[in-house]
Amino acid sequence: MGKLFDVKMVFTNIPQILVYLPVTMELAISAMAASLVLGLLLAIIKEKKMPVLTPIVNLFISIIRGTPVLVQLYVTYFGIPMVQKYIAMQNGTTYNASAVPPILYAFVALAVNQSAYNAETFRSALQSVDRGQIEAATSLGMSGWQILTRITLPESFAVALPNLGNAFISLIKGTSLAFVCAVVDMTAAGKIIGGRTYRYFEVYVSLALIYWVITIVVEQAMKLIEKKMAIPDEVPVVQGSENATEVQRAAAV
Repeated sequence: MGKLFDVKMVFTNIPQILVYLPVTMELAISAMAASLVLGLLLAIIKEKKMPVLTPIVNLFISIIRGTPVLVQLYVTYFGIPMVQKYIAMQNGTTYNASAVPPILYAFVALAVNQSAYNAETFRSALQSVDRGQIEAATSLGMSGWQILTRITLPESFAVALPNLGNAFISLIKGTSLAFVCAVVDMTAAGKIIGGRTYRYFEVYVSLALIYWVITIVVEQAMKLIEKKMAIPDEVPVVQGSENATEVQRAAAV
């Protein structure tokens, strides 16, 4: 009878699983980048209350946030090939099922899912920007695009950064479901190793340790970024400057 729990095997599995770490991180980073762009676009539409687009965006966010990401992965995995097959039939061409790499299905599903959550994060961050700054910029003759890129977005992104960091961590862990789209990431590799050795518990403990370490590294990286992007509470005064008195008076007001 073998050991009930083999500690040595836990650490033996880790190097084999880490071979697929680039796949996991590539999927997580690319999906997060796409979700940031789409989420910001959705947030701006909701913030501006665009007549036709706002109800569509609200419905989209409601559907995405109201359905499990696992279901969305399945819908994407089986839905995209159906659309491709239909287009091929309309064009009279042959449908090639292997033309799309499996990781693309997972990328689309995870990016769309995360964009709905990022949209709400960005929307609340946009609302936190002081309206007085926007009114002052408008009075100075700045265009709407200049106000958005120079004032609104930098300040709102700094406010949203902690929540976006948590979202990225959740997305990294969410990539563990990509195996349903035939993507061989770390979790899928662990399942393969477990099927070969029949030591599933040790494999999943190895996976837990790896994801835990990744989470710690990302958390520390996000803290550093937050410090770099932190908005100062007070206006610094340059000693010896001719305008020092004026700056102090402005700060006092």
